[in-house]
Amino acid sequence: MIPLYLLLALFATILAPTSGEPVGVCYGMMGNNLPSKPDTIALFRQNNIRRVRLYDPNQEALNALKNTGIEVLVGVPNSDLRSLTNPSSARAWLQNNVLNHYPAVNFKYIAVGNEVVPSNGGGDVLPAMRNVYDALRGANLQDRIKVSTAVDMTLIGNSFPPSAGEFRGDVRWYIDPIIGFLTSTNSVLLANIYPYFSYIGNPRDISLSYALFTSPNVIVWDGSRGYQNLFDALLDVVYSAVERSGGGSLPVVVSESGWPSNGGNAATFDNARAYYTNLAARVRENRGTPKRPGRGVETYLFAMFDENQKNPEIEKNFGLFFPNKQPKFPIAFAGVREGTAVE
Repeated sequence: MIPLYLLLALFATILAPTSGEPVGVCYGMMGNNLPSKPDTIALFRQNNIRRVRLYDPNQEALNALKNTGIEVLVGVPNSDLRSLTNPSSARAWLQNNVLNHYPAVNFKYIAVGNEVVPSNGGGDVLPAMRNVYDALRGANLQDRIKVSTAVDMTLIGNSFPPSAGEFRGDVRWYIDPIIGFLTSTNSVLLANIYPYFSYIGNPRDISLSYALFTSPNVIVWDGSRGYQNLFDALLDVVYSAVERSGGGSLPVVVSESGWPSNGGNAATFDNARAYYTNLAARVRENRGTPKRPGRGVETYLFAMFDENQKNPEIEKNFGLFFPNKQPKFPIAFAGVREGTAVE
């Protein structure tokens, strides 16, 4: 007999739209009860997850990803940034963690740092990015694999209305040159966007339905642009901030977004299910945002599993799957054609 959770997952896949962006998933590994790396990558394939974010170049995971076709966003840990300001170290890092696995591993992005605090190591980020890019160029892969860094919303100063989005004045020395580099190399900005944290930080002015994609009507008007969900508003804040920092129409990839199912305010199973399923559907629709309509929004859901070694408590409960590999709720990660799941 097929387990119920597999039937639910299959049902969700069959009902998926016929086109649109595949939904990526962040693969965090901070748990002592998680499946093996090969079993986890097999779970990706079983659930038609075609994009993965790795926070470090875990060799076992990379070996399991070989010849799967899954697109990979691989991270340079913050602890490695200082060493990569040395060009030879950057070349060695690229050789050991990317080139030795390419093309069997389908690398798409290299995230040089994640949520680096500008005042704590920020000066290392752009030199490390340049050195990794130069190493890629030496291998003639600079157009195939893009170099970026992942930022969070703490860098934003003004966030309302979305068209007034702007980075904080005290971080412009950090972010503006990065955006210039990303623009000159035809790359993307990676942004971790969490309506959950915006909501719990201001529940008086932000409704839960606006944060969970369940509002039936427009909640915020910004000139002629109407916002029915907070995710679109936050993404347009980032687009506006990028423009004000000289980035023009630089694409933004949502490198993390999620909602916890336990451990904090509004962190319930039902809220997490609503957020993840509605966000996945919104990504697959491929419809863009009010500010940039018609452009797909590449997005990575955070995270594959609950991770029991993270802190604080709420950080343990962002998983789409339990450690026993059963899904918390059915999510369609990719579209289908003519009623058949895409392999």
